[in-house]
Amino acid sequence: MDVFLETERLVLRPFTDADAEHLFALDNDPDVMRFLTGGKPTSRETIRTKTLPRFLHDHPGLGTRSYWAAEGKATGTFLGWFEFRPLDDHSPAVVELGYRLNRAAWGKGYATEGSLALIHKGFTDLGVERVTANTMAVNTGSRRVMEKSGLSFVRTFTEEWPGAIEGSEHGEVEYELTRAVWEQRR
Repeated sequence: MDVFLETERLVLRPFTDADAEHLFALDNDPDVMRFLTGGKPTSRETIRTKTLPRFLHDHPGLGTRSYWAAEGKATGTFLGWFEFRPLDDHSPAVVELGYRLNRAAWGKGYATEGSLALIHKGFTDLGVERVTANTMAVNTGSRRVMEKSGLSFVRTFTEEWPGAIEGSEHGEVEYELTRAVWEQRR
C-alpha cells in the first residue's frame, strides 16, 4: 500500500477503485452528510462516475493527488478522507482543506490530527502558500477543527445552492492560514 502521510494514529493513502464501498457507506450516513446534502444519500453511480474520478485525479501543480483515504494506523480501518486540493490545478499556492469522517471517528481528534499533518506537509514540502477551508456557519464541529488546526476566520458569505438545507440561511464561513503566519507560530 502506498502511504502519502502518517501521523501518530492515522495513515493517509491514495484512493483506489476498491474504495467505492467505503465512500458509498460514508456518503449514505445522514449524520455525516447533514451539512453537505441535508442528509440525502449519494448513489453508487455518483460515487463511481463523479466522486472516485475526482479522488483519483493527479494535480500537476501539486505533484500529487488531493484526496486521501484515512485509515486507523493500528487497525487499518477506513475512517474517512481528507482533502488538500489546489484551487488552481497547475499551482500549489492555494489549497482547500477538507475532511469527512465516519461517525465512529468523530470526537477523537482525527480531523485535527490529519489536518495539521497536511498543513505541515503543504508548507514544508508542497510549495503551498495559503490553506483555506469552508463550511456552513452552523457546523460548529468543523469550525472547531479549522481553529484547532491553526486556521483563522476570514468571513461569512452566502452562495446560491441547488437545494437549501437546514442552517444554510446562516451562510458559509471561510477560514485560512498563510505560510507566513504558520511560520511565525512555529
